[in-house]
Amino acid sequence: MAASSITAMPREEIIVVGAGIAGLCTALRLGGGTRRITVLERDEAPPEGGPDIAFDEWQRRGVSQLRQSHAFLARLRNIIRDEHPDLLADLYAAGCRDITFADMLPPKLRRTYVPLADDSDLTILTSRRTTLELVIRRYVQRMSGVTIRSGVKVRSLLQHSAPDGTIVVTGVVADTADGREEIAADVVVDAGGKAANLIEQLIKSGAPISEAAETAGVLYFTRHYRLCDGQEEPPRSDIPASGDLGYLKFGVFPADNRRFSITLCVPEIENGLRKAVMDGDMFQRICMEMPGLVPWVEPTRSEPVGKVIGMGDLHSRWRSLVHQGKPAVLNFFAIGDGLVRTNPLYGRGCSLAAVSAGVLRRALDGSCNPHLRVLTYDAGIQAEVRPYYDLMLKQDRSAIRRARAALTPAHRPRLKARLAKSFVDDGITVAARSDLRLMRAMMRGFHMLEHPEAWLKKPQNLSKVLGYWARGRRLNANAYAPQPGPGRPELMQRLGLDAAADMLRAA
Repeated sequence: MAASSITAMPREEIIVVGAGIAGLCTALRLGGGTRRITVLERDEAPPEGGPDIAFDEWQRRGVSQLRQSHAFLARLRNIIRDEHPDLLADLYAAGCRDITFADMLPPKLRRTYVPLADDSDLTILTSRRTTLELVIRRYVQRMSGVTIRSGVKVRSLLQHSAPDGTIVVTGVVADTADGREEIAADVVVDAGGKAANLIEQLIKSGAPISEAAETAGVLYFTRHYRLCDGQEEPPRSDIPASGDLGYLKFGVFPADNRRFSITLCVPEIENGLRKAVMDGDMFQRICMEMPGLVPWVEPTRSEPVGKVIGMGDLHSRWRSLVHQGKPAVLNFFAIGDGLVRTNPLYGRGCSLAAVSAGVLRRALDGSCNPHLRVLTYDAGIQAEVRPYYDLMLKQDRSAIRRARAALTPAHRPRLKARLAKSFVDDGITVAARSDLRLMRAMMRGFHMLEHPEAWLKKPQNLSKVLGYWARGRRLNANAYAPQPGPGRPELMQRLGLDAAADMLRAA
């Protein structure tokens, strides 16, 4: 087991509220040294047994996305690989798999691909969320100085006010099997997810924690599948197994132990489609209309496991623990969805939690001063998380406009919008599918290994993208992926749905 270098105050007591991915990543990155870490989890411990038992039986009321599709970006995999190689071995032993950079290349680039050493950094770790959480949890429980207590519901914070009025946190009040308990701590980390209530309590108590939020504009619908006996996953081809049709997004998520899932992402304003997709037969019919999904879901290859699982209330949210240059609260940190909540469409939530846990480790290692710790943590979150959040907001807003346009008769985007879309579709995408060096550069941003837009700001990369864009569709014809699926009117007709039911009046 690889332990991080920790120089914090001897025997510092840290409480982590929540044993989801954010809480487990916090324990991974803070534990293994002189700190004593207690993870308090409201839900019961996972059942005994392996990944399939965990998927079928583990009840996690506090994790609504537990059985949604997941893919764990290279940033998270690299953290595990570099800091906890034994954990990565445990994940492989449980059936988790890698999807390498080469696996993700379009056929044109794959034919001439010559690996570079750094390409291993661009690898996705894939499994069901229950498998990843189960294996990490069992590993964390074996770490020195770390304790996980299940069935403990944290009710409130122990706190008092400093002379300047700043709230100082000194522990938590929790309901346990033995009754109500006050648990003291030097630091409390709220990793309770999107329903985290401790930071909400602080806001209601007057802590000047700022917040900005907006809807992601979509709903998620996921179904899990099992490969039939004697069958394997279909070979990857140029027909995309994921796509964005404007009125519908879809994707295949290979998982562990001969399982995979498919997620259909529907705009909130597509009322008819989002109601229909909850039906298992309709879900299957939609998948069979997407050429890239057909090889995965044809009945001879796979069979559905369970019902369609929906997830709504998808909002983006940014909170800051610093107000006007001063800490809003001391000895308290939020991590994961409680602090920064993102649209799961981009698959960054787990990686952002792990990155944030690393920022917290630097803040705690660097000083014992509670004021400086909060300021350092906030600065690190701004530097390492904010760029991905801001890019996501732009992409979500664009997707919401596109979904509305699909329901607006005779809609014609403005010239600026048409140019922006063309630059992405006919410039960036075509260039990356044509040039291996550009694909590598773009994927580093996608995997959170550098600023998401840094690659495009480099003059040599931008000039290449502009060159492909200027060539036009005819000369770039071989670089486009096949159409991922039918247009909205065609799909609605094939499904027997009213294509005009959700149409909006032109603005």
